[in-house]
Amino acid sequence: MAVGAPVQIGCGDADWNKPALTMQDQVKILLVDDSPENLVSLEATLSGLGQDLVLANSGKEALRHLLQEDFAVILLDVKMPEMDGFETAELIRSRKRSRHTPILFLTAYKSDEHLFRGYDLGAVDFLFKPIIPEVLRSKVSVFVELTRNNVLLQKQAEVLIKAERKFRSLLEAAPDAMAVLDQDGRIEVVNKQVEKVFGYDRQDLLGRSMEILVPFFREGYGIGTSAAGKEGPGAHNGASLDLRGIRKDGSEFPVEITVSPLDTEEGRVVTAAIRDVTEQKQAVKDIRDLNAKLELRVAERTAELLESVEMLRQTNDDLNQFVYAASHDLQEPLRLVALYSQIIQERHAAQLDDQAKKYLGFVLNGALRMETLLKDLLQYSQLGAIKDGPPGPVPCGDVMRQVLLNLQASIEQNKAQVSWNGLPTLEAHETRLLQLFQNLVGNAIKYRREDPPNIHVDAERRFGDWLFSIRDNGIGIKPEYAQQVFGIFKRLHGNKYPGTGIGLAICQRIVESYGGRIWLDSMPGEGSTFYFTFPHRDGSMLAD
Repeated sequence: MAVGAPVQIGCGDADWNKPALTMQDQVKILLVDDSPENLVSLEATLSGLGQDLVLANSGKEALRHLLQEDFAVILLDVKMPEMDGFETAELIRSRKRSRHTPILFLTAYKSDEHLFRGYDLGAVDFLFKPIIPEVLRSKVSVFVELTRNNVLLQKQAEVLIKAERKFRSLLEAAPDAMAVLDQDGRIEVVNKQVEKVFGYDRQDLLGRSMEILVPFFREGYGIGTSAAGKEGPGAHNGASLDLRGIRKDGSEFPVEITVSPLDTEEGRVVTAAIRDVTEQKQAVKDIRDLNAKLELRVAERTAELLESVEMLRQTNDDLNQFVYAASHDLQEPLRLVALYSQIIQERHAAQLDDQAKKYLGFVLNGALRMETLLKDLLQYSQLGAIKDGPPGPVPCGDVMRQVLLNLQASIEQNKAQVSWNGLPTLEAHETRLLQLFQNLVGNAIKYRREDPPNIHVDAERRFGDWLFSIRDNGIGIKPEYAQQVFGIFKRLHGNKYPGTGIGLAICQRIVESYGGRIWLDSMPGEGSTFYFTFPHRDGSMLAD
């Protein structure tokens, strides 16, 4: 049922067979969003309230739910295909059953036009994405409690219908200030809450206009006006108005007032429920103030994080420049060491004994390994320092064919079999993708068992990204080392296999530069599967 709906007394369309909810019963909350992720997020945020959450992924589905069920509040996304949130709200408001159901619009756009249109359609509030969970729960919980209180009032009204003799006792038991009025708006009966809230003795109020307690009451409900003469009192039945109450001492305070008509043998009377909403108004104000403070804190924190990211980026650039310069400058003296070691080895071999030749071989091999290591290090640092221009469409199938050409000698020597299924076209840099696939396929050939290497490359399109896999039948590694292999200079097999231990670090850096991630699934003797993700754009497609 809608929050703020009046207590129905004697109305023809009331469902008296439907039992009223108690304060402990769940209320229904309708969540409407075309994005499954947003629905899951809303459901997770509100699940702690312990209420019945109903999900709809379109405006049409929401309307189908409203044909069968009543809701305490509707969380309605503005931007949806086919029927947007405003169109959905207009249809909701056109139905009597849901005319007063509170609607909270969810939107990512802070537009005056959206706000005006939303409030014209009866929105009680807007929540701007990204939505703060605490604020969302606080606002929804207010409507949950209002619904429960309203259901309690309806239950009391139903008891009044079934047992007219208990009317006055039930009126006295009502938690809000209650007044029974004639069709002209004059007070006939009040309960003790009226005395408590307004400070009058009830005898002083009988026969007087309701406007002594609530000014503009006649204007708000059309009671006692010419319109009331045509439609009768209670023509505005169902509207909960926010007005100002006046106590006997002249002090004003906010009230929410709802009227319900009752046809009796003596004529029509109107029951008015008056609720002091001072605390509620203050709570709403506190929530808004808290929301504003939270938004300010988020903005400040975001600025701090952006500043930290910029500092890290600058530090990373400086480090890359240092590594590039150091690696480049170290290559020249290493070339001299290797060159003169070779000259000594070639020209003076006859003058050297076996031990000297052995030591000279160590020097020459060490210099050559260091030169290779520096080249790989230069390559690693350049991934973050050199700008390759904007990415463009790169067919991964073409990249794999180039990989086979580059590794042809190794493939033939090891009798390797390399295959792939339909691979997509990615928005990337061709040289980086070539380096990525060549390193992974080359590793699969290098770390082989006695059987010829069998390598298969596959790609699966998922929501938001592509999942690539490179599967081999090689020696595999222990699961506890699956993360270490991506560290720079990390080599699990010592010098048994050639290489510098930078190849997988380069692969990780390439994948992460495009917003993806890379990992390994392997067991010793059972082969390895390298996985990496790559965000897909609207233009991503399957190639070959």
